[in-house]
Amino acid sequence: MVMKLQGNCFLFVIFVLASSFMGWAQTAPKAAPVQALQLSSKLMARDVPYRVVLPTDYRWSKERYPVIYLLHGLAGHYDNWTDKTKIAQYAASYKFIVVTPEGGDGWYTDSSTISNDKYEDYIIKELIPEIDAKFHTLADRDHRMIAGLSMGGYGAIKFGLKYPDLFSLVGSFSGALDAPLRGQDSQFLRPSIISVFGPEGSKARKDNDIYGILRDMSIDKLKNIPFIYFDCGTEDSFLQMNRDFDTLLIDKKIPHEFRELPGKHEWPYWDSQVQEFLRIANKHVKTY
Repeated sequence: MVMKLQGNCFLFVIFVLASSFMGWAQTAPKAAPVQALQLSSKLMARDVPYRVVLPTDYRWSKERYPVIYLLHGLAGHYDNWTDKTKIAQYAASYKFIVVTPEGGDGWYTDSSTISNDKYEDYIIKELIPEIDAKFHTLADRDHRMIAGLSMGGYGAIKFGLKYPDLFSLVGSFSGALDAPLRGQDSQFLRPSIISVFGPEGSKARKDNDIYGILRDMSIDKLKNIPFIYFDCGTEDSFLQMNRDFDTLLIDKKIPHEFRELPGKHEWPYWDSQVQEFLRIANKHVKTY
């Protein structure tokens, strides 16, 4: 009798656990679908790959969606965000189209030395129109956002400052924000910086220095800057330049949020922060 009772209890527990698991499986968000595409770029004179993470209901919905552009870092590629983080899983909880462009080692800038490396013009003049034409986007400033890590953090903030009519929210994680100001101090960064921005004192360096762009902005232009969210790990060598940028934004009275968080210049940190940016972006679009 005791053995029978124990067996029934055991079966009951198994049933409860199985039911709970089935209920969780039905409510847990699935990974959002990812498409690998390429754009035949006239500016770059080649096919340029990119990926798109679509909302889970995209295939049957008639909705239009906000867009987030996520930029990769130096020595990275367009597939980093989908391969090295769980962005497809995280995005499944939201209704965003997430685009991950190819940026090479080009600092999201038109190169001073390689005529067909026009990563700034490519993204602004070709990729964004392509996305708005090909997908069901809310193709306006209020619903277009851009963020990135390291080199991509620099690129995202630069695009927000230079093209404030295109973006309403900008994000940077561990941003290499002073790239155009660098000279001989970094063997890792130096080759790409020289290739893209040219020698020290060049016009390209001045035109793409985000600190200088901010300092030279008129009061009217300062009012149109997108909201800027940026963060940096406390164990990251880029921390001071991010603190300096925070100080400049405070001085210019530009709405922004800066966070110093435990972490290094590495993917576990960026995997965590892209989740935070999705939450921030979700709140942001709900205000419009």
